[in-house]
Amino acid sequence: MNMKIAFVGKGGSGKTTLSSLFIRHLAATGAPVIAVDADINQHLGPALGLDEAEAAALPALGERLSLIKEYLRGTNPRIASAAEMIKTTPPGEGSRLLRVREDNPVYDACARPVELDGDVVRLMVTGPFTDADLGVACYHSKTGAVELCLNHLVDGQGEYVVVDMTAGSDSFASGMFTRFDITFLVAEPTRKGVSVYRQYKEYARDFGVVLKVVGNKVQGQDDLDFLRAEVGDDLLVTVGHSDWVRALEKGRPPRFALLEDVNRRALHRLRTAADATYDLRDGQRYTQQMVHFHLKNAQAWGNERTGADLAAQIDPSFVLGESTVAAV
Repeated sequence: MNMKIAFVGKGGSGKTTLSSLFIRHLAATGAPVIAVDADINQHLGPALGLDEAEAAALPALGERLSLIKEYLRGTNPRIASAAEMIKTTPPGEGSRLLRVREDNPVYDACARPVELDGDVVRLMVTGPFTDADLGVACYHSKTGAVELCLNHLVDGQGEYVVVDMTAGSDSFASGMFTRFDITFLVAEPTRKGVSVYRQYKEYARDFGVVLKVVGNKVQGQDDLDFLRAEVGDDLLVTVGHSDWVRALEKGRPPRFALLEDVNRRALHRLRTAADATYDLRDGQRYTQQMVHFHLKNAQAWGNERTGADLAAQIDPSFVLGESTVAAV
């Protein structure tokens, strides 16, 4: 199957740790994986085993936005220049599309291979806030590069794109929350832990978002009963204490094959749930949602900022899907 998967949750819920475990699980099966750190706190690299210097040296998507736009624009006649592209600009005839397995200038500039016990994934990061951003920039200007890439991404058979999203419900400040086949919301068995679930459930209700809850830091039946009462059938699986994860957090991860059986089974449940959404894929709806958020952003700020009518960028005959042919 081919899946775009998001991990969300409140800060400290363990979403980055669980997304990194899921990435390792997929890579261990030989599946091609692109991992994306779209959180303001850039922790996915270290969770995948990079040391601080390696993580700091990762190229930031947000700093290469001009290159990304120029490549994706291709020969699309509806886009006069890369300067007129915004984070929601949809592809059309002539646009270049991204594919998981290929090599292209965007991956060359923005992705780095990370080895996981002999398996390799591509890691892309938005980049952290810098001193220059403080007081003048919104983090969504950084994640806009991720949204633009997802809008132009065609993931093929047996490929996965896993995105560690920004904490809380901040992702609803853009249309990126609709770019996924399934969203795993990591929740602790506390009132604060499930509050983000309620927000996500409410905001996503009208957009066909497939949402499943992963209970984390569950220590007993009382915790399990609490989560079941609060989230009902959306509770997919729970995860408890892990010595393997504790070793990872100390910077000394054992081989992934030594992960506890109960947690390995939990990761398998996540993959099974993700794969089960394949038949729900609807290229027409996916493209319509892309257009919906593009028009909202164009009217709110994009037209004024670019000096162009960004509604004219929409190609009414274009539908993004696995059979879509990219520009040469």
